[in-house]
Amino acid sequence: ILIVGAGGREHALAWKISQSPLLDKLFIAPGNGGTALLGTNVPIKDDDIKGIVAFASENKIGLVVAGPELPLVLGLKEALDTVQIPCFGPCAFAAQLEGSKAFAKNMMRETGVPTADFQVFDSHERALEYVRAHRLPMVIKADGLAAGKGVVIAQTLSEAEQALRDMMIDQIFGFAGQTVVIEEALVGE
Repeated sequence: ILIVGAGGREHALAWKISQSPLLDKLFIAPGNGGTALLGTNVPIKDDDIKGIVAFASENKIGLVVAGPELPLVLGLKEALDTVQIPCFGPCAFAAQLEGSKAFAKNMMRETGVPTADFQVFDSHERALEYVRAHRLPMVIKADGLAAGKGVVIAQTLSEAEQALRDMMIDQIFGFAGQTVVIEEALVGE
């Protein structure tokens, strides 16, 4: 089995999978200090889809378990499908539910899943117009993967303006903040 990723989630997966009597050998790419105690760390980054597929093919991996969202968004499952290696994780299209807040919110709207009212913006000026015309607090989210950091609950107009500047102009989350989702703040369950 090959686990893809380097964080605490992958350590937990390695810990539990290593207990299976069905396991012959466990690899973790790239892994971390904790996973090194449970299997063999492999120096392949989680976004190196070609490298992961090549390693899995060469080492006759029977199952790949993807921990982080990024390799799934980049098409890891489809790439492994081409060499008939099973992958525990969704295809790139379905991974967009995690990889793009705009995709997820639009999917909820289209399928009738209850969600906070929202708008999607790829223009800083239009996003500013929107926040200046709507009630606070509001939630501003970087559209893409931002390592759990791309959400601001703006209580004031200046916080909302700063969040938009940080995400869309200064690009503190890189490409993830080129598009933002602005939604109403909901309180309670």
